[in-house]
Amino acid sequence: MINATRLSRKHLIRHHIHRVTSSEYFRVLVLRTIGNFLLFSSLFMIAKTLYAPVREEIKYFINTRLQKQYIIAGIQDSRFINQESGQTKGLLAKAFNFKQIEVLTPQDPQFSIVIPKIGANAKIFPNTNASNEKEYLDVLSKGVAHALGTAFPGEGGHIFLFAHSTDYFWNVGAYNAVFYLLYKLEKNDEVDLFYQGQRYVYRVIGTEIVDPSQVQYLTRKTNREFLTLQTCWPPGTTLKRLLIFAVRVAE
Repeated sequence: MINATRLSRKHLIRHHIHRVTSSEYFRVLVLRTIGNFLLFSSLFMIAKTLYAPVREEIKYFINTRLQKQYIIAGIQDSRFINQESGQTKGLLAKAFNFKQIEVLTPQDPQFSIVIPKIGANAKIFPNTNASNEKEYLDVLSKGVAHALGTAFPGEGGHIFLFAHSTDYFWNVGAYNAVFYLLYKLEKNDEVDLFYQGQRYVYRVIGTEIVDPSQVQYLTRKTNREFLTLQTCWPPGTTLKRLLIFAVRVAE
């Protein structure tokens, strides 16, 4: 009888230990699963946010190392084609069959922008209301926005173009990346606008980083044809705004 009681107690203890162990294991498993989910979700959001700017940086780095040149279609094409055919490529360029000269054809001759230094080429959507978030976010997922109320190329006024903006920080990667490398532009770098089938050439004269609330640049007054390009700064964030200023080159 005593032995039976002892065996019964041992069985109960073992059952209790097993139940506690199973419960503890299940709790640890749930916590670990939640932790892994949060970790991978965070990594996914970081990758989604930074993918576009990182991709553009890598592309620019490779192009710079290979001394790649961008030219605009229709401007002395034959000279550059002949130059490319007789040009000696580096080992890296040969290994990847990399073209060291690439011709950029404006996406839309009616209104588009081409920036040779960074290989930017995008359609411009005219008269975009910069105060209507729904309107400009839709435009910026497809190209560059021309601010409503600012001038058009050839009119002699202030032209304001903007790209790469977002409603929330984690949604940055959903928008057009054409302006991610604007910060690479320096004084005298070229910016080309195509409007109604005509090409207009501008040269960079300066840059500035401002707060998003500083919107006075939209209404700049000028006595010459002046171009402002705006994008978010730093790349992949919405903390500041980077402005590039350029003036039209006399024909």
